[in-house]
Amino acid sequence: MKKFGGKVLFLDRSDINTDEIIPAKYLTEVKKEALKPYLLEDLKLESFDPNGAWRGEAKVVVTRANFGCGSSREHAPWAFEVNDITCVIAESYARIFRQNMFNGGMLAIELSANEIEELFSLSKKGDVNCSIDIEKKKLAFTFAGGSKSIAFTLSQFDDALVKSGGWVEFADARY
Repeated sequence: MKKFGGKVLFLDRSDINTDEIIPAKYLTEVKKEALKPYLLEDLKLESFDPNGAWRGEAKVVVTRANFGCGSSREHAPWAFEVNDITCVIAESYARIFRQNMFNGGMLAIELSANEIEELFSLSKKGDVNCSIDIEKKKLAFTFAGGSKSIAFTLSQFDDALVKSGGWVEFADARY
């Protein structure tokens, strides 16, 4: 099982697509590691620097609705994985992106719009860290002056994929 939790990167926009996560010009790469420097290269957000201090620090992404829309490609979750970002928390996901996260043994956690809004309000307090308890299905956010805990759910199958390390490991252990 992968390691989950750490510093949070807030991406305050809905409909962030797979071309913004990893531009199509890098899809010829055959090794995941080759994608590492290009994560979020084409994402346009006010005050967001694709080469900023978040690189190497962020381990969890919090964002809005319909994350990972656009072209279906495994490269988008892979680009997060090679940057040690193993959890994305959003209101909703494009179906294929969401499943590719779980297939890679990573977390795509869905929370309500109100819960996502609460998390964005925490970002105004400075750095936010997130601890993730897979067994108890709890997110624990810490920030200057406080903490916040939120429960999440996973289907039994998605839980098994995450705990196995991904689809290949899950299948190897069972078939």
